[in-house]
Amino acid sequence: MNENLTKLPDGLPVPADDGSCDHLLGKTVDSIEGKFVIMYFFPMMVKSEFNLPLGWNDIPGARGCTPQHMWINQYRGELSRYDSIAIGVSSQPVDSSQQLIWDKNLEFKEKLNIPTFAYDGKIFYKRVTIIVKDSKIIKVFYPIFPPDKHIFEILKWLKNQS
Repeated sequence: MNENLTKLPDGLPVPADDGSCDHLLGKTVDSIEGKFVIMYFFPMMVKSEFNLPLGWNDIPGARGCTPQHMWINQYRGELSRYDSIAIGVSSQPVDSSQQLIWDKNLEFKEKLNIPTFAYDGKIFYKRVTIIVKDSKIIKVFYPIFPPDKHIFEILKWLKNQS
């Protein structure tokens, strides 16, 4: 098993578009006036490969939270050039000092019906990115694979908006 959580192992299953985000475009969300607010939902962050639940790599779209977050952090300067801010959201505990939100009560699932999956007795968000401008969801990325390259999809979309 890959001991380095910053790299994705080979052979991960690719998530399919099951239509569970088709309802999101145009929904209303509180946002920062005049900015693109990029909210990326992800299952969980762990500190070690040994903290991954057994069989985690077999769940389509589950693996890759750490590399996705690292790449988004690395490109925060470029994101700000497009008047945007990125905020990560997980239903599992996260470090809030890293522009991450722990949605332990699944409020975004309740309000927006962000898709989730159950595993090992816990509820996890599926990997989804929404972009909000002037309180409306104007772009939805789903499914996301590979997550470590997703920042480039976001940047390309932002560039096309300017």
